[in-house]
Amino acid sequence: MITGWARVGLVLACAGLAAGCGSGSQKAAGSGSSSGTASAPTVAVPLSTSLVTAQGTWAIAVMGGAAASENNFWQLFVRPPAASQWSLVTPPGVADNGGLVAAGTGTSLIIGFRPSQNLAYSPLAASTDTGKDWTPGLLDADLANDPGALAVDPSGQALALLQDGTIEGAPTAGAAAAGKWSQLTTRHALAASAPGRSCGLQALTAVSFGQNKTPMAAGNCERPGVAGVFTDASGTWQAAGPTLPAAYRGDQVQVLGLAATSGGNVALLLAGHSLLAAWSTGTHWTVPAPVAVGTLRAAGFGTGGSAWLLLSGGRAETISGPGGSWQALPAVPPGTATLAPGPGGAYDALAVSGSKLTVWRLTKGAWATVQLIKVPIEYGSSG
Repeated sequence: MITGWARVGLVLACAGLAAGCGSGSQKAAGSGSSSGTASAPTVAVPLSTSLVTAQGTWAIAVMGGAAASENNFWQLFVRPPAASQWSLVTPPGVADNGGLVAAGTGTSLIIGFRPSQNLAYSPLAASTDTGKDWTPGLLDADLANDPGALAVDPSGQALALLQDGTIEGAPTAGAAAAGKWSQLTTRHALAASAPGRSCGLQALTAVSFGQNKTPMAAGNCERPGVAGVFTDASGTWQAAGPTLPAAYRGDQVQVLGLAATSGGNVALLLAGHSLLAAWSTGTHWTVPAPVAVGTLRAAGFGTGGSAWLLLSGGRAETISGPGGSWQALPAVPPGTATLAPGPGGAYDALAVSGSKLTVWRLTKGAWATVQLIKVPIEYGSSG
């Protein structure tokens, strides 16, 4: 089990680390775009999501009561590859009202706790045994409120996006656990660079790794038709985003997600009222037909560059990877907080009602209940 959390929290709180924490949200870059186009409203991507590693499929959802009364508690669940059932594996001992952010490699998962209550930094925890045991770590800053705010490559190198738009890196998993992070760049610096000015960078939304462990960052652009994906080439940031179809070059583009795949990267892009998936091999992007979106309730990535969307009105869309097209799932069950991919293109819907999680599985074109998990939530505990 995880140990040492109370001691670490006390030491950090007493050390007065506010100067090292991102205390404010990112501001517009002020790039002076000549497009004359009014800024489109920014779509916030919920932290509820899922991801797949060699250990299994992981899902994050908020449970409990109202956030206003601090009775919202974020939970982590896992379904190992050979299992059909989910298990609750939220690392204990840390307030998680601020939300959870996860990143994984083939052998481990790292989870970050967004600050809440009296926390002014983001505790971390890592597991190599499907959440049975957790090793504590720390990021002495405010992790961004984005599901793509953490990234880890197979070597253990890690990236973290902070709430103020700073990107920090750690060379190894051990360094990350020990809090040995260093600044890689800031939103302000990236916005002032040549690719940042060409984009009119307004905010950063995700970090990832490209080929040869190359750090990548993604964000929202003011200049119409430009997808804000950047790669760090030996200390110099370069534009690395896809060219959008002509029909969307008059729209401002937000990058809602960016993830590494076995052959490159996959991104989720919002252009106007259309969402596009895009896949990169490192030298070429593939951008299939888009899907119209309403309110985005959750999004995530699966194996082989697949992706899924949970939308308003019970809608859900999935895409299998490069060369695929968006496919609508049957209307999801009430209360569905997140989707999770399974074997053979199947999906689970994780529905929340207070402290109860109901798992629905899509079988032969219909959702069927396969599991009920009662999460032991102590309302009013805020921890």
